[in-house]
Amino acid sequence: MKLEGKAKLLRIHFGEDDKWHDKPLYEAIVTKCRELDIAGATVFRGIEGYGASTLIHKAHLLRSSDRPIMVSVIDTEENLKKLLPALDEMVDEGLIAMSEVEVIRYVHQEGVRTPALYLDTDDSNTDLKR
Repeated sequence: MKLEGKAKLLRIHFGEDDKWHDKPLYEAIVTKCRELDIAGATVFRGIEGYGASTLIHKAHLLRSSDRPIMVSVIDTEENLKKLLPALDEMVDEGLIAMSEVEVIRYVHQEGVRTPALYLDTDDSNTDLKR
């Protein structure tokens, strides 16, 4: 499959300690994206940041730091709108922002989709073409 053209980028910001049904929220969001056949999702862990509370979140040696997490999701606006109701339930505190992007190149082989594996390590004019 090859995708190119206008698409939407969804960025979901929250804390590393946030959970959904006893698992990390970022893992639950990526799993939901896979269930909905979203084109792609990536989790980023921030070094330091703050949100509406203005409390600075950063790594601490002796205690939980609740470092900032951002999940970046890209697909058509139509597909991302299918994800929004789930995010509304899952994200108690945080920020969800959507912006328009131009996909230059996204290619993967049809039928070469593998089951999700987790390794335990420390607007309407969208015209994305498939």
